[in-house]
Amino acid sequence: MITCKARPSTSLNHPESGRNPPLATLSLWKLRTKATKMECVVRGIIETQHVEALEILLQGLCGVQRERLKIHEICLKNGPNLGIVSSEVRLLCDLEQAEPTWTVRHVGGPMRGAGADQISILVRTVVESKASKNVLRLFYALGYKLDHELLKVGFAFHFQRGAKIAVTVSSVGKMLKLHATDEAVPVTPGIQLVEVTAPATSENYAEVVAAMSSFCEYLAPLLHLSKPDISTGVVPTAAAAAASLMSDGGGTTL
Repeated sequence: MITCKARPSTSLNHPESGRNPPLATLSLWKLRTKATKMECVVRGIIETQHVEALEILLQGLCGVQRERLKIHEICLKNGPNLGIVSSEVRLLCDLEQAEPTWTVRHVGGPMRGAGADQISILVRTVVESKASKNVLRLFYALGYKLDHELLKVGFAFHFQRGAKIAVTVSSVGKMLKLHATDEAVPVTPGIQLVEVTAPATSENYAEVVAAMSSFCEYLAPLLHLSKPDISTGVVPTAAAAAASLMSDGGGTTL
């Protein structure tokens, strides 16, 4: 039995260690399975020294309190017994809860076509399901294999601004030992990941994309946000923008 070390009382019940998941797998996802939905997403990076300034800016833009973030992410890939089409499933354990909760998440392919190429935000399908702490044992029994583990620690803002937008800012760590969350080491020291997401449907994704694009413009002086597969690096204006924000607690218009 493997213990989730950030919460000593919680166990993972760990046994020995195409883009679409097999139907047999989906049929076993229990406890309030959500229907396939769409998600709009952009990502960027920011130097850790400027994260406090970003938090000040987000606090002023969102008008809500931040939430602490600590997610243990386990990436699984299907074995040969599940077919020749590659499938990837992520198990997310929320370690900030008094009793850590589990979510199964499968990310589908992105929207394609001329319209998708013309927007700077990625629109993709996702399937999510709440699960019990035995979910890891279930996927191992189905034939999935551990690919890698990550620990994301930081904060998040959830708010309504033309769409239900979520902004997460986190330091991403990798585990050198199986499930050793307390021994995670940074993947990119001195750099944190920023992700902006919003749920959408096939009917309203254009409105959601517009709302997200408008919001992301406010963050442009500190970081550049783009589709997840596009690497853009840090922006040259970040230091000056951060200094301005820190000097007056977010009152400056950027």
